[in-house]
Amino acid sequence: MKFPPPLSPPTCFTHLTHLSRLTRLPALPRLPGPRLSSALLGATALELFVLTGRLIVYPFGLTPERDGTGPAEAGPPAATDTPTTPTTATTALPVTASSATPPVVLLHGFIDNRSAFVVLRRALTRHGRRLASLNYSPLTRDVRAAAELLGRHVEEICARTGHDRVDIVGHSLGGLIARYYVQRLGGDRRVRTLVTLGTPHGGTAVAPGAGVHPIVRQMRGGSSVIEELRGPAPGCRTRFVSFWSELDQVMVPVETACVDHPDLDAVNVRVTGIGHLALPVHPTVAAAVREALEAPEAGEGDVTAAGATSVA
Repeated sequence: MKFPPPLSPPTCFTHLTHLSRLTRLPALPRLPGPRLSSALLGATALELFVLTGRLIVYPFGLTPERDGTGPAEAGPPAATDTPTTPTTATTALPVTASSATPPVVLLHGFIDNRSAFVVLRRALTRHGRRLASLNYSPLTRDVRAAAELLGRHVEEICARTGHDRVDIVGHSLGGLIARYYVQRLGGDRRVRTLVTLGTPHGGTAVAPGAGVHPIVRQMRGGSSVIEELRGPAPGCRTRFVSFWSELDQVMVPVETACVDHPDLDAVNVRVTGIGHLALPVHPTVAAAVREALEAPEAGEGDVTAAGATSVA
């Protein structure tokens, strides 16, 4: 197996958290991480830079893409428990039912849109992946309702492309919505691999706006949604890859972004040197996400073993 060349500091990946079942990704040499004080300063500066960039490109993510295949809602979304129909957009890449790689669904975080994945989109489309970006309303009030809506769009994507399954990449709240769909609504039948970036799988103590927005309260530890996801999930067929950063100031504690469930096939990838907002736009993370999506499933020549794995 050929490995990509080692990456330069300050950003690198270290050991994956050991869970009961692991899917092995390519093991590469680890690079020495920066000192925490200088790393935190650098990560904070990068977060501010990313935030500025996101504010600039945000308006471009509000509209459907040129080759969009799903209807866009007209007018402002209603403030109900059911989210409005999101924008579904698919890049114009030839895909047939016999294609080996399923479509990739990108699901953004809270008060964001598809523009959050500009770097990741480029990395995936360069390698021939077909993408669908879903925009859900910032007034969406319930993770469960958003997960149901995601499920309907996954069915549409499968019917349109001829694929039986898809891959999903979700940032922050988007990853939580996707996990609820997979684990609680039978989405494991459709989702081959779910990659999450800075998602509060165990609930986070930092929940700005929780007093005024119900879906933010659902991201807190001990919420009904988080407790549901702690429940049994026997026979879940989806493979989970969770990227978490030791400098993520939104995930408190930072390990809450790990998938820790005895019934799930999960790998937790520790990221150093960057914060929450940088996870979906950093080129190093984008390359690692692509590798995770390209890793063959168990039984297709992949090595599955209990133990620590490194990527860089």
